[in-house]
Amino acid sequence: MIAIAAVIATATAVGFGAEHRLGERAEAIARRILWLLLWVLVPGVIFFNIATLELTAEVGAGIGFAYVALLVVLGTAYVVGTYVLRLARPAVGALMVVSALANTGYLGLPFSAALFGLEELPNAIAYDAVVSTVALVTIGFSIGAAFGTVAEHPRQRAVAFFSRNPALWACAAALIAPAFLTPGWAVDASQAVVFAILPLGFFVVGVTLAAETTGEDPRFSPAFTRPVGVALGLRLLLAPAIMLALSEAVHAVPESYLSQAGMASAINALVVAQEYGLDRALVASVIAWSSAIVVAGGLAVTLL
Repeated sequence: MIAIAAVIATATAVGFGAEHRLGERAEAIARRILWLLLWVLVPGVIFFNIATLELTAEVGAGIGFAYVALLVVLGTAYVVGTYVLRLARPAVGALMVVSALANTGYLGLPFSAALFGLEELPNAIAYDAVVSTVALVTIGFSIGAAFGTVAEHPRQRAVAFFSRNPALWACAAALIAPAFLTPGWAVDASQAVVFAILPLGFFVVGVTLAAETTGEDPRFSPAFTRPVGVALGLRLLLAPAIMLALSEAVHAVPESYLSQAGMASAINALVVAQEYGLDRALVASVIAWSSAIVVAGGLAVTLL
């Protein structure tokens, strides 16, 4: 956990400082990284992990509960963002994406391994593949297309959803791929890429936070606005509360599922925001705050 915290803090700070020193050059680098994530790294990770996934009845209930939590969070974010906070559509979409999508891969997998041991990692991977990955390529990109600024009419939004969503095609290909296309070494390499993406993603978070900073104060201080507070409550409190309640009332779930349900906001939410024109500042701030809170909590648990 100490290593994870150090990587996140360092990568975010480097990105923040790079934007202040290099300006548009740093933002260009961040855009290239997001392109690399969207079109190369994320599709590769999705393909190899879903193609080799073996589901058991033991984790089925937890996956079902996870989708219940995700849909409740999505609906709550839409209602609060639209009718209480009265945000613009790109901000409502950003609130929905950053509240519903969790960083169960880049952060959640090493987090689960550190807290529960490597024997619990397969369950955490199943959650990441079947819940977070599928939700990203379907729900996440759908929200981006529906609420973003890249299109105005339903037909244009449908085209944007399919044409800007390589992860969806990777997911579909994985479901029909024969075994010889997923050798063990390739699966191991894709899981190593998950950990390598962590510093890249948080470098982009740092650049985005710096680029969206208003005024001349260069201090690293992600904005904590009312939408950010709402997103943190939905992501870190409501989602795991639903998982815990259903686990207690209906069927027990693997222990890593509670931490995965309450994981920080997904870095991939920033990919969706960049590609479809959602509110990047809101997304980056929630990712920064939620990651800091989750890592601090994890450090406290492991040190006590």
